[in-house]
Amino acid sequence: MTASWTPVGTLTAGGKSLEYTCYGPAPSDAPTLVLLHEGLGCVALWKDFPEALAKATGMGVFVYSRAGYGQSEAADLPRPADYMSVEAIEVLPQVLDAIGFERGILVGHSDGATIAAIYAGSVADYRVRSIVLMAPHFFTEEMGLAEIARATVAFETTDLRARLAKYHRDPDNAFLGWSEVWLRHGSNKWNVADVIDHFRIPTLAIQGVGDEYGTIAQIEEVESRAYSPVDTLILNNCKHAPFVDQRAVVTAEISEHCARLQRIEMAKVVGF
Repeated sequence: MTASWTPVGTLTAGGKSLEYTCYGPAPSDAPTLVLLHEGLGCVALWKDFPEALAKATGMGVFVYSRAGYGQSEAADLPRPADYMSVEAIEVLPQVLDAIGFERGILVGHSDGATIAAIYAGSVADYRVRSIVLMAPHFFTEEMGLAEIARATVAFETTDLRARLAKYHRDPDNAFLGWSEVWLRHGSNKWNVADVIDHFRIPTLAIQGVGDEYGTIAQIEEVESRAYSPVDTLILNNCKHAPFVDQRAVVTAEISEHCARLQRIEMAKVVGF
């Protein structure tokens, strides 16, 4: 049974009630872009980016908050070190089935990009035609762990908790579910880069030069290991959130990526 394609609603996946918002045509009428948020993100923190993508591409755009984020049900803490693999392999398939996903692209940011990559490299799903990875991470970097440690101090000593409460029903669950797993397991050299070896669909990888959580090495890992086509977009004057810092450029690049895929698929149909 699929969720209705209504602007705002909830669905159940991974045993949790998750909020969602959608824009544009339903999965039965057009390809769908599924947006996967960062480690402290949620539906609301995408701002107007999903709507802009729907208008630019003509595709449907589906956005949801994972457990522990936004107005979704709280996550069970502490999270395991492989929580992103769990989200990709166990929870995301349930989300896609719940919305009646037929074909489209996974568009992830930070943790969401890693989840999209793990899905592409671990789950054989012909419906997913491409992945867009904004600021993905496949292995830990000391500068990223240091930034998380600084954020933890800010959460404990500044108004960060109150600011997060504007977007997350349970800011402690959201923040601690993100920070503690990295600070607890980060030094163990977490690494999921081997999923790249199994990519069989095109990838668009986007990275800001000024990203405080990861370096260009993450993108270079994709370029050096993927057997399928990889396009990259490296952005100056851009930190960890390309869709915020370089909104117009990122929207246009993703739109062109979608259009190129559609042209290729149409050519294959005609050629056949």
